[in-house]
Amino acid sequence: MRRPLTLLGVLAAALLLAACAGPRSAYAPWPPRPGDAETGLASWYGGKFHGRKTSSGEIYDMYQITAAHKTLPLGTWVEVIHLETGRSIQVRVNDRGPFVAGRIIDLSYGAARMLGMVNEGVAPVRVRALAATGARVAAPTGRFTMQLGSFTSRENAVAFAGTLQQRFNGVHLVPARLEGETVTRVRMGTYQSRDEARRAAQAVAGAGYDVVVMEQE
Repeated sequence: MRRPLTLLGVLAAALLLAACAGPRSAYAPWPPRPGDAETGLASWYGGKFHGRKTSSGEIYDMYQITAAHKTLPLGTWVEVIHLETGRSIQVRVNDRGPFVAGRIIDLSYGAARMLGMVNEGVAPVRVRALAATGARVAAPTGRFTMQLGSFTSRENAVAFAGTLQQRFNGVHLVPARLEGETVTRVRMGTYQSRDEARRAAQAVAGAGYDVVVMEQE
């Protein structure tokens, strides 16, 4: 025979339901659909974790372009847009975090440099899912280039490229479409090997610019 619920039982059940109904991520359903997005704070993590194993099983390399997210499937590619500067970057989620209230993504040191937020430490961003687990946004070509910035505003990209062209050769703009929006990437040079690109990047970084060597699409 089923016993009637007491007032105490009703209250306990209500508290249990409330505990299970916490805030939902903007990334639902699982896996996320391309275009799903959320806005919040980005942070970055570096040397303390360099060389340690990530949640995906990969070894964390602080100089690579990766990120940690609390709920996105590991391997998901996302676009991170700095809401104050318009700079953007594509990163692959391979770790879990950040576990700090209000923060929605934890970037590697390399990704944070590309986004221009190393000094500030925390920045307001919009994070948008681009591709499902295991997918790559673009196929590699075997050639390498340097990327110094990615902008949602073409005017900002042109101005930044103009500043670079006063000191360096081979600066060029690469437009790309991401979920119906256009971004403009500022890149420099084409190299046949990663080592060649890294040597060139050292001179650019020595001039005070944040630069990442990457495969050319």
